[in-house]
Amino acid sequence: MSDARVHPDARGFDQSADAYERGRPTYPRAAVDWLATRLRIGRGSRVLDLAAGTGKFTRELVARGADVVAVEPAPGMRERLRAELPEVEVLDGTAEAIPLADGSADAVTVAQAFHWFRPDETFPELHRVLRDGGGLGLVWNSRDERDPIHAEAVALLEPLRGDAPWWRTLDASDLLRSSPLFRGVEKAEFPHRQEVDADGFVTRFLSVSFVASAAPDVRARVERELRRIAARQDEPIVLPYVTETYVCFRAGQPTTE
Repeated sequence: MSDARVHPDARGFDQSADAYERGRPTYPRAAVDWLATRLRIGRGSRVLDLAAGTGKFTRELVARGADVVAVEPAPGMRERLRAELPEVEVLDGTAEAIPLADGSADAVTVAQAFHWFRPDETFPELHRVLRDGGGLGLVWNSRDERDPIHAEAVALLEPLRGDAPWWRTLDASDLLRSSPLFRGVEKAEFPHRQEVDADGFVTRFLSVSFVASAAPDVRARVERELRRIAARQDEPIVLPYVTETYVCFRAGQPTTE
């Protein structure tokens, strides 16, 4: 995938859609319920799932009866999403150029992706597509790096990060509160865990953006090291997470006076 609309490392997702679908954790029911309740997501609501990937979060919205449109720039991700959720409308697009009409969404959700967006371009687009009073929900499954297995895997991967953005460097609450386009910011955290076998452990970390976009020899070396880590663990291997969830709501158009 060569797409100037997205960060170079995000292009690795196009090559790793299968690994992403198999390796990434789901989302805890309590976190989804919290977000869906506050954004009034349910039967009859029109929801945009932005940067939807393979639909890991999209299916949570569908399960609540929402009318969902998924927007995703990576062709490989879109193909896998359509295969997983054929009933969902899937469109090519980015957060900075959303292919929806003004005021066409009751809510917008973004799972595992907001740190890739350019806020100065994204916030006006989100404001544009949301109806009056519509809400924005952000979700991250954050690795609990106090866990020694997570810590060892992260130590292996971090030298490859380069300039890939990282959610830990983003203060989503402050960023949302600083925008006149949104109001009523709330945050909640929920414990979560993923149980995997050795192959699942390896796939989980090979799906990381800057690993997926690395040269083949680098990926092969990382895979060998991940398998060594996995071989020392009892199965199932338990990976703990903290699911960070944010909501806010569309404010009225600010004046320019």
